[in-house]
Amino acid sequence: MVKEPKLIVAESCGFCFGVRRAVEMVYELRKKTDKKIYVIGELIHNEVFIKKLEKDGILCIEESALDELENEKDGIVLVIRTHGASKQLAEYLDEKGFEYVDATCPFVKRIHKIVDENSKGADMTLIAGDKNHPEVIGIQSYSHADTYVISDESECADFVNKYGMIGENYLILVSQTTNNNEKYVNCQKIIKKLYTNAKIFDTICNVTEDRQIEVGRMAEKANVMFVIGSTKSSNTKKLFDISKSNCANTYLLETADDIPTGVVEKMMREYTAEPDANDVGFTVGITAGASTPDDIIEEVKVRISNILYSDEKQTMDTSMINDGMSFEEMLDASFKTLRTGERVKGTITSVTPTEAHVDLGIKYTGMIPLAELTDDPTAKPEDIVKVGDEVDVVVVKPNDAEGTVLLSKKRIDADKNWEALVAAEESGEVLSGKVIEITRGGLVAFTSNGKVFIPISQTTLPRREEPYEEKDLQQFLGQTLEFKIIGTNAQKKRAVASVRLVVSERRRAEEAKFWESVEVGQKFTGKVKSITTYGAFVDLGPVDGMVHITELSWKRIKNPSEVVNIGDEIDVYIKALDPEKKRISLGHRVDADNPWTILADKYHVDDVIDVKVVSLTPFGAFAEVIPGIDGLIHISQISNKKIGKPADVLNVGDVVTVKITAIDFEAKKVSLSIRALLSEEEAEKAEEAPVEEAAVEEVAPVEEAPAEEAAESTDAE
Repeated sequence: MVKEPKLIVAESCGFCFGVRRAVEMVYELRKKTDKKIYVIGELIHNEVFIKKLEKDGILCIEESALDELENEKDGIVLVIRTHGASKQLAEYLDEKGFEYVDATCPFVKRIHKIVDENSKGADMTLIAGDKNHPEVIGIQSYSHADTYVISDESECADFVNKYGMIGENYLILVSQTTNNNEKYVNCQKIIKKLYTNAKIFDTICNVTEDRQIEVGRMAEKANVMFVIGSTKSSNTKKLFDISKSNCANTYLLETADDIPTGVVEKMMREYTAEPDANDVGFTVGITAGASTPDDIIEEVKVRISNILYSDEKQTMDTSMINDGMSFEEMLDASFKTLRTGERVKGTITSVTPTEAHVDLGIKYTGMIPLAELTDDPTAKPEDIVKVGDEVDVVVVKPNDAEGTVLLSKKRIDADKNWEALVAAEESGEVLSGKVIEITRGGLVAFTSNGKVFIPISQTTLPRREEPYEEKDLQQFLGQTLEFKIIGTNAQKKRAVASVRLVVSERRRAEEAKFWESVEVGQKFTGKVKSITTYGAFVDLGPVDGMVHITELSWKRIKNPSEVVNIGDEIDVYIKALDPEKKRISLGHRVDADNPWTILADKYHVDDVIDVKVVSLTPFGAFAEVIPGIDGLIHISQISNKKIGKPADVLNVGDVVTVKITAIDFEAKKVSLSIRALLSEEEAEKAEEAPVEEAAVEEVAPVEEAPAEEAAESTDAE
């Protein structure tokens, strides 16, 4: 018996991430505004879909028509299409004040950025692609060097022969996102041989590359291949060329009406008549370009299925089809069996702690176990889907005997999630995810778009010479972190993220905001971060400032630790700023605590007070008037008799009564005298004694201290 025919549908076909994003953007715009919507050029290269947009009031116009719309710009919104636009167009729209939405694919945006940044010092920008394609035209506009477009290896060789070494600098090589990957790799080899310093970038969209690989493998197995898409679509033509090189019977379809039904039926009859037909079975493959709507793909699948499977096999399902059904309902009813790898839609009917049940609209009961819902080990089915949700799933394993089918949601989500991670890398979007695993090299975090790897060097752990161990990372397990994607590997589907980058960027933003508003005299409450011999560094939030040792206390201190400790919160104020060097000098002492302010309020000249001797010098003694201020008792003011040195009369620690003879607030000096009080006592005694008994005692002249010693500062600082 001849085996049943097979219908193979590519897993990755139809709208790519960039196209789907653009379509969603214009329809979301349609919901939000009553203004006229004009897309500059065709949003995507598919005439059927363009007509559908027109019915929804979304019109495509040429760039040359923009001048005519300037007078009515207040009532319209423009859309830059998926393929992107020239740099000059965006500048024109901004200059004229048009309201517009940029629906350029993030992968194309990435090429614009690469060319803009790397062509400034280049001799040539070499672009692999179709020179008439709008994407290539847009890329050229971002080049600061001469540009040259090549379509394949032969044109690349012609370029090398024509230009030779070009100049003394270098050239850059990029590719249109939908280019043929094999041809681009061959062009790279040619360029590398002559231009050893060339900057070569892999800019073919990873989805495009995956589709090209997939269609090549499918075409090797198929008897007939159908590639669905517009003849204007670059990526569709590439898929067709690859399929044609592996399967001679390859057909390009724009709609289901283009299917050569008679040809396929004839080929199938001839094939089944062959002796070895029983070994494999007649196989038809279907793929579609990135601009092909899902409904066109589904209609082609239905038509091909009707050709491949006999009327007898179709009777059970097609008998339920009637004119009142929608196309989707007809489609569901048209399939009798489900095949592994097939993508279907369903509705969640129930959710248990271990799985979700799906109604596929046919006799099968669909089941999605938790492991096929998500890769997040901490998630529960009810966190992911709810009863009534419509989901896209792929058939993992049908069980005809039991009438059940094992389904997977995460396999459908994987492609979308990967594209979202790649787009996040390009846009610099900050993502968040929960750390679910600790590895030797870092952390594994789970985001809404899948798993990402965070190397140890990109965590917030401080850098050190000795390597970290897994136990050092345990503090992050279960935490939700914010990070940016800093690298993606399309082949391994691996994304690398950085927490440190997010932290440092935010800190820089906070620092910039701080420097914009900070002023001398501004007050803060900060935390002591570190202490040195010359001062203390205080954390003000986004920046650090330093309080010099002389600003920590009005008293003389030998080390800042006498006043503050690490972790202390202290009140400070901005004393001086150096924005250029990013330095901040802080003050901590306040006038209310200034001992000279206290002295002015408490004591005056001629006041008699008790003081404590704190030090002795050859020219006098210093005594503490109040904490922070010492006064000088000059040697000539210690006694009314001549003394050899202050130590002959006084000792450190002695408390003596003195008279304040002078206060110099400007020079920060206080003069004290013991002798003045002694002279007053003797004068009083002389006044009280009888005149005849009074004796005049000759007092030896006082030997003045050297001028430089007398001028010694008593400044508490």
